[in-house]
Amino acid sequence: MKRINSNPGNYRNPCLTMHQPWASLLVYGIKRVEGRSWPAPITGRLWIHAASKVPDESTIKAMEYFYREIYALNGITDINFPQHYPVSRLLGCVEVVGCLTRDELACWEMVPEGVRLEAQTDYCWLCERPQKLLIPFEMRGYQGVYNLERKIYEAAVRGLTPVDSPLPVKFPLPDPQDPFSLKPGSISARTPNLKATEVDKSSSISLAIAGARAAATQFSKKDNNSQNTGWNNTPDKMNANQEEKEVTRSYNLRTRSRYMEKDNTSSTELNNKVDDDTSPSHHEEKSSSSKSQRSSSHNQTPGADHRLHLQPPTREAQEYKEKHNRDKYEGSIKHNRSPGAEAELRQYPQPPSKVSE
Repeated sequence: MKRINSNPGNYRNPCLTMHQPWASLLVYGIKRVEGRSWPAPITGRLWIHAASKVPDESTIKAMEYFYREIYALNGITDINFPQHYPVSRLLGCVEVVGCLTRDELACWEMVPEGVRLEAQTDYCWLCERPQKLLIPFEMRGYQGVYNLERKIYEAAVRGLTPVDSPLPVKFPLPDPQDPFSLKPGSISARTPNLKATEVDKSSSISLAIAGARAAATQFSKKDNNSQNTGWNNTPDKMNANQEEKEVTRSYNLRTRSRYMEKDNTSSTELNNKVDDDTSPSHHEEKSSSSKSQRSSSHNQTPGADHRLHLQPPTREAQEYKEKHNRDKYEGSIKHNRSPGAEAELRQYPQPPSKVSE
C-alpha cells in the first residue's frame, strides 16, 4: 500500500541536514533509523543533505564497526559502505513511514534485532526505500526540517536512483487502514505489557554501541568548549604581559649598552640598572620624583625667577658686553664702506679707542 504524505508543517519538499557519516549511511540504506530528540514532523519523502563538517576518520570507523556488528546479528556480513562521505551536498532521499519512542522500538519484536539496537535516542524516525543522487548537489543546509528550493528539487528529482540495502526493512503499520498510525505511543497502546526482548549483546556488540554513542555525542560538547575559552585565554594574557616586559627590558639594555664604556659600567651593573628601570617600584619612584618637582615649582613665590635676572651685572660682564657691541658696530661699518672711504682710512688712520674702565 502506497504511503500518503502528511506534512503538517506545510513542507512541500522537506529536507534534513545531517552530519557525516550518518547522512551517507542513511541514503545508502545501511542506517534505517534516524534518531532525534524531537518527533518527526512529516511522513513521506525526506531529502537528506550532508553538513559542512568533515568527519573524523575515527568517527567513520566507529560507525562502520557499529553497523557491521548489528547486521551480523541477522547474518549479514557483506556490507558495501560508501567510498566517500561528501560534505555540503544534497545526497538523496528516504521515505519516513513513522516515528516511535526509543523504548517502543527497542521492544518491538516485529522488526529485526539489528533495527532494535539502532534505538539510541528519544525519538526514532523509521526510514524505508532510500534513493541516492548520481551526482550530489552542492548546497547550503539549515537547522531542522526545511523546504528545498524549487530549482534544486526539480533538478534533483531527475537524478535519483534506487539503492540496494544490505537488509531492506518494511515497518508494519499498527493499523493497516491508517497510513499514519505508526507514531509515538501507537505500539505501547496496543501492547500494554511491552517489555524489551533479550538481545544477545556480546562484548563486541557492547563495544560497538559504546563507540557509536561516543561518536554521536561529540556534537553536544560545543557549549562546554565555548565555556572553557575564557579560562584558556588567561595564560595567553599573562604570557603577553611577560613578553611585553621582556621586550621593554631588551630595548633598554641595547640603548644603555652604548654608554657602558663611557660610564665604565660593568654588564652586571647594567643589568641591575635595567631591571630597576623596568620594575614597578622604579616607575613609582620616578613618578613621585616628578610630582615633588612639580610641587616645588608650584609652591615657589611669585616673581622669584624675575628677581634672578634683575640683579646688577658684574664689572667683567659689563666690560665683555661693551666690547662685544663695539666689535659688532665696527664690523658693520667696515662692511658698508665704499672703496674711496677705505683708501682714506688707510691714509689717515684713526687713533685706537680706549676701553673704559
